[in-house]
Amino acid sequence: MVEQVIQTSWQTLQAIKSSLPSPNDLTLEVTQANDAQARGYYLPDEDENLRTTYLQYLHTRGSLWQMIHELRPYLKEQNHTVFALAFCAASMLTRSASFLIDLAKDRPVIWEKLDEAEPRYYLPRKNFTKIYRSLTNPAWMWRYHQAKKHYEKNRTKIHQSLEKNGMAEMTTWLTEEEPHFITKKRTHWKNHLNYRRHSLQRRTSSSCTKIMFHLFRLGGSTIAELKQPFIKPPGTGKRVTPEVIATAQPHLQAGDILVTRHDDAMSNLFLPGYWPHAALYLGTEAERNTLKLPPLPDPSHTILEAKKDGVKLRHLTETLNVDAFVILRPQISPDEMTQALTRALTHAGKLYDFLFNFEKSERLACTEVIYRTYHGIGPCQLELKKAGRRLVLSAEELIHQGLEKKLLTCPLIFGAHGCDLTTTPNAQSILLETLNKE
Repeated sequence: MVEQVIQTSWQTLQAIKSSLPSPNDLTLEVTQANDAQARGYYLPDEDENLRTTYLQYLHTRGSLWQMIHELRPYLKEQNHTVFALAFCAASMLTRSASFLIDLAKDRPVIWEKLDEAEPRYYLPRKNFTKIYRSLTNPAWMWRYHQAKKHYEKNRTKIHQSLEKNGMAEMTTWLTEEEPHFITKKRTHWKNHLNYRRHSLQRRTSSSCTKIMFHLFRLGGSTIAELKQPFIKPPGTGKRVTPEVIATAQPHLQAGDILVTRHDDAMSNLFLPGYWPHAALYLGTEAERNTLKLPPLPDPSHTILEAKKDGVKLRHLTETLNVDAFVILRPQISPDEMTQALTRALTHAGKLYDFLFNFEKSERLACTEVIYRTYHGIGPCQLELKKAGRRLVLSAEELIHQGLEKKLLTCPLIFGAHGCDLTTTPNAQSILLETLNKE
């Protein structure tokens, strides 16, 4: 099990590495921040650009915390590779947060803008202040300093372990992170005092296990980073049960698009609309044979889905471990479906696209898989929409365009605003209600 978690974490880190902001990447943001501070407010285009950068950061931050959460149970094994993955993720979190904090801390207009509620992305008020507070927490800073000391003391063994496990590239990343390590207590306290000053103005180790456990507990509360509080009672499972999956599975056809939702996912806070995620169903073995598709390495893995660990073939039960889902069916011929799904399979194995750059295909986010599978096949013409500086296709926009252009039908829906398993014709009516409400 630990080997699988290590591999998944490594793939996640590879995808995230190039998407984290650096000072050079924030040149436009700095220029616009200075203009906004001098002016006293943000112009609409500047607002959109800052929001895009911030949402990108929140998405990568959430994925890094989830990765750390998955690694944490294995820290007790004193595994150097596990420590390296977790510590590298923690260092990336600290560095990327510090860039945004440096941008905002002496510019009240920027801070106020990042703390604004944004209904389009379900961002609550004072979201940025919460991040600043977690980074400057004295207990967190002390634990991070202890983790850094553990890394420096065991650097050679950690690097050897990474090279042995085929992760030599991470030794370079850790070396690159070293100049960004917060090393002076004076710097720690200066950051903390900066936060306290701002807060007042607004109101007018021992073992590796202990070090990292407390670091991640204090570094923003791992569980809280993954789930929105107060949405579901503690211990509540997913509303899609094995019985629901068994009932829904016979309704699936090869090429169906599964759009899903976790009620309490942190990603709901910064992805537009009710439906945030999409995956592709490849069909039963009989359907794939009829369509003359290439054989799958594991016939039971019938879903092609992009998540933080990359574009992979997955089991249906993994994809439907959610609270709500809807099936969307492309209206194309069998020959066109063969063309589309054959094309889709060529993307398996790619890294996840944390930048949501639909203009490139070397890495893919969830809806990029759908976009590159169906766009240009038969009548399917999907239009990318501007979000900040990017042209993208969100899951919500995919549904809008698919229904409006009659490219998709909706044979089944479950869990939307608490609905039971519902099939055609009522399924589409319920789906439209979710779009109208959000």
